[in-house]
Amino acid sequence: MPGSRPAKGVLKPSGTIWISGTYHSIYQCGFALQKHGFHILNDIAWFKPNAPPNLSCRFFTASHETLIWARKDKNARHTFNYQAMKNGDFPEDKLKNANVQMRSVWSLSAPKTAEKKFGKHPTQKPEDLLRRIILASTNEGDIVLDPFTGSSTTGLMAYRWGRSFIGVDTEEPYLALSVKRFEEMVEKMVKPTFRTSLPIFGNYCRPHKTALNKLIKNKFFRWLSRLRLAIYTT
Repeated sequence: MPGSRPAKGVLKPSGTIWISGTYHSIYQCGFALQKHGFHILNDIAWFKPNAPPNLSCRFFTASHETLIWARKDKNARHTFNYQAMKNGDFPEDKLKNANVQMRSVWSLSAPKTAEKKFGKHPTQKPEDLLRRIILASTNEGDIVLDPFTGSSTTGLMAYRWGRSFIGVDTEEPYLALSVKRFEEMVEKMVKPTFRTSLPIFGNYCRPHKTALNKLIKNKFFRWLSRLRLAIYTT
């Protein structure tokens, strides 16, 4: 896996990395992580209740992906928001019972139609999956890096939950798709009739409108301008 060594270089000592894949590649990724000194914390089975059927009828229908969660330094203390995962409200997951430890099998549907309204990415992940990963393994103010950002679901969820985000991708059409998704999120946030609630750990966080507008002007708009410049001048 060519990205594992550079990723280790930019992670802080207590930083962690998430990799998702199917049986075609996930075992090679796990081997590469261990070869480069990462300490594997969990392998998560992401079960897709709405997985497409197996048209060949010659093997079992592939209805899950595997996620590997690994720590940079075996002896470092990584972030794991245990109580948030145990006591949080996750109605989208039929396998998660209230006030019970989060287990390593997650039942989450593939991306909803609304998440693909500006176009599709071949490996796009659902927002619910990235929300859980970010809330579990990062804190507010942390920096989330996605070196294969695609349509930037990771970035959308990072910003929505108070993290900073760096996204990298070599495909210009997907970066343009990312811009559209961020612009939609910003547009919804700055409407005069802005009224929203963000579910977090079973409670609700209502951002103050003035503070939210300040955040948008300071981060989102500058980010979008830089991203547009990067897309249309390269």
